[in-house]
Amino acid sequence: MSYLGKEIRLNRLVNQKSGKLLAVAVDQAMARGIFEELMPIQRKLDEIVAGGPDAITMHKGIADMCYRPHAGKTGFILKCSTFSPWQPNYDAWVTEVDEAVRLGADAVSMGCIVGGDDQPEQLRNLGIIAGQAAAHGLPMIAHIYPRGNQIPEDDKNNWKHVAYAVRAGAELGVDIVKTKYTGNPETFAKVVASTPGKVVVAGGDNGNNIEDYFQMVYDVIDAGGFGITFGRIVWNNPNPTAVVTAFKNIIHNKGTVKETLELYHELMNTPLTV
Repeated sequence: MSYLGKEIRLNRLVNQKSGKLLAVAVDQAMARGIFEELMPIQRKLDEIVAGGPDAITMHKGIADMCYRPHAGKTGFILKCSTFSPWQPNYDAWVTEVDEAVRLGADAVSMGCIVGGDDQPEQLRNLGIIAGQAAAHGLPMIAHIYPRGNQIPEDDKNNWKHVAYAVRAGAELGVDIVKTKYTGNPETFAKVVASTPGKVVVAGGDNGNNIEDYFQMVYDVIDAGGFGITFGRIVWNNPNPTAVVTAFKNIIHNKGTVKETLELYHELMNTPLTV
């Protein structure tokens, strides 16, 4: 039996209408380097929250300095690890669950790269923090990607590697696994079927065509996915509020791609107010 606290916090994250999750990540600067679009981080966070996402994933310092005005408006997922521009396939542990409790986080998340030489250490770290999260009644989210150096480049898009990644998360007690989209709903449905846990997708490098992202989100939900945790496609847009609102239309309102594209263009023609 899980702790009541964990159930309460998970219900804060999950949309009560659809039972799905729409989260936005703003943890990329430490992992990938400085983005000009994230340099006014307070403004970007304000614009994202105005769209009404279910949760925001961020590191502890940004949360402490920028999240306070939005406490209670949207869920807070504390990122407990990060990779870097110089170590893109290794997630270092940067905080622990007791700090997440002090900060009031609704869940914790940790990155983990499988398929590489350091997979054993990264899986060990994930297993330890998943145990800490369970002991504190916090939902555990893992960002697990099959991109280690032991996987040949021409085989990294094989859906079986993605399925392995999400199943590894479930084996270690992770509640929600964020991973890459496999490119089509048929193979992604196999990924979802491979685990008893919940699966959400990252935005990744799907280009800058917003319609492609709408189609991807529609296909993910149709294939049984639990939702999305997107970053760049949201905050790299001049109107993050419109992007979040559009994604909500698909995930929570069961809108079609065509309807969502029309809504998006209507919102983009409306002055942004936060």
